[in-house]
Amino acid sequence: MRTDVSFPTDSPRTENIGQVLVAKGVVSEDQMRIARTEQRHRDEPLGRILVRLGFATEGVIRDMLAGVLGYDSVDLSKVLIDSDVVKRVPRETARRYRVLALTWDPAARQLAVATTDPFNIVAMDQVRALFDPGVEIRAVLAGEVEIDKAIEQFYGHELSLDGILVEIETGEIDARLLETGNEEYGQPVVRLVNALLSDAVRRGASDIHFEPAHEFLRIRYRIDGVLRQIRSLHRDHWAAIAVRLKVMASMNIAERRVPQDGRISLSVSGRDIDFRVSSLPTIHGENIVLRVLDRHQGIVALDRLGLADDALAELRLMMARPEGIILVTGPTGSGKSTTLYSMLSHLDTESVNIMTLEDPVEYPMGRVRQTAANEATRLTFASGVRSLLRQDPDIILIGEIRDAETAEMAFRAAMTGHQVYSTLHSNSAAGAVARLVETGVSPGVMAGNIIGIVGQRLVRRLCSQCREAYEPARLERRILGLGPHSDSPPVYRPRGCDRCEHQGYRGRLALLELLRFDAELDELVAHGASTLDISKAADGRGFRPLADDGIRRVREGVTSLDEVSRVVDLTSRLTDRVGG
Repeated sequence: MRTDVSFPTDSPRTENIGQVLVAKGVVSEDQMRIARTEQRHRDEPLGRILVRLGFATEGVIRDMLAGVLGYDSVDLSKVLIDSDVVKRVPRETARRYRVLALTWDPAARQLAVATTDPFNIVAMDQVRALFDPGVEIRAVLAGEVEIDKAIEQFYGHELSLDGILVEIETGEIDARLLETGNEEYGQPVVRLVNALLSDAVRRGASDIHFEPAHEFLRIRYRIDGVLRQIRSLHRDHWAAIAVRLKVMASMNIAERRVPQDGRISLSVSGRDIDFRVSSLPTIHGENIVLRVLDRHQGIVALDRLGLADDALAELRLMMARPEGIILVTGPTGSGKSTTLYSMLSHLDTESVNIMTLEDPVEYPMGRVRQTAANEATRLTFASGVRSLLRQDPDIILIGEIRDAETAEMAFRAAMTGHQVYSTLHSNSAAGAVARLVETGVSPGVMAGNIIGIVGQRLVRRLCSQCREAYEPARLERRILGLGPHSDSPPVYRPRGCDRCEHQGYRGRLALLELLRFDAELDELVAHGASTLDISKAADGRGFRPLADDGIRRVREGVTSLDEVSRVVDLTSRLTDRVGG
């Protein structure tokens, strides 16, 4: 059997690779002498010999070689590759020169190609000849057997989602897959799962739902906050798909009667993607949902959150206060983490120590010390905050206040000279105070220690290519605060086109309300004021509620009135105006 990694033979940098492997402790001097002796008897690359003799693993040799030669490396067994990218290089070229197209960056016009020898000028020239002169070919180092196996997999089987589904509906599932879920790539179910994960990431889905019904399996993506049905399959195929997903997530495939959680980490189109997997038994079988965590979405700059100028100034004032707690509230999936990371990124300088406790860590940041909460190791939010306080932090991020103990530790940190950021589930910024009381925080502790509360929702952004202006009805004009005449700014609604997949919307934006606390609000909180009392006091300070921010965005033409009303209650605004 041929071993994996070989060393390029025409590079002057490879002659010292053996010494590097010894210096790095990958192999011993004795093992290297044995390999050199074996090489004199066989016309075989040194790396292949080391692997064949069992002195080093294929992955270690590959990564070490890449570091010495100054190239990126890739483990093809942990990569989901887009079939459209693979097809950019013909099968004959891929097999002859042992190359595999990995990712295509249309903006940079760059194609990443896996190869065993980045110095093979002939191979790179042959690939380059397939494209326009402006296309850059970037070599990425991979192992021989990895590439050979991938070429066989990707060129030897149907890869398109539609083609795999036809193959599944007309074929049979190997019984061994139901037992292990870990069969070769040739299994159509394995290719189907890979294709679905890759398709979901490509389309910007935040969640993937596998929902067994009485006679069929429904597959839905949550895109821009709204679920869309993508496919339906006969329920006979669900058992094999479920087993495959659970194996990838390191879950117990034999257990179908209790909820389970797992995680999948893959490289999809050159991006590191984490999938949080949750299974739940239902009357029709296990329901499995995958949350897609794309670390390459990037951190949004503070001034790009879409805040009005006065609201942005208010947020900066909140962040300038040296101690206390800032809360971001809203339902799951409302963009709370994105807003928190924007604030942390703004504060991240050499002069402060920022530490976080999250579940999971969604966006790695260079200077920020980030820790993942882990129930298995008893590192909970409450116990983790205790440990963080011993690390001399200036700013602390707690992923979520879930219980009384975590809330107590968060406020204790805020009371001892730290700036604390966290999230909380509540319907509004003013309602967060009552939610904290329910959690177990006393009004006396809250008073003077809350810097401010940010309420947040996400709405879909109108597709700029197909949005259409219309004349709003009389009731809509009252909600929007427009006069009875038609000389007001245009109002837009969705229409649908190919660019937005005929949804009328493309992407999302945040609606925010900011409630900054002062001495008067602190006094109200200390005396146990109701949510209504806090809201009335906030209104007297120029507080702009979510509904008003949503109307602002409608009048700017970036979203629709129907979309805002989907996530924000506009009835109170209408009642106020009709009553007046």
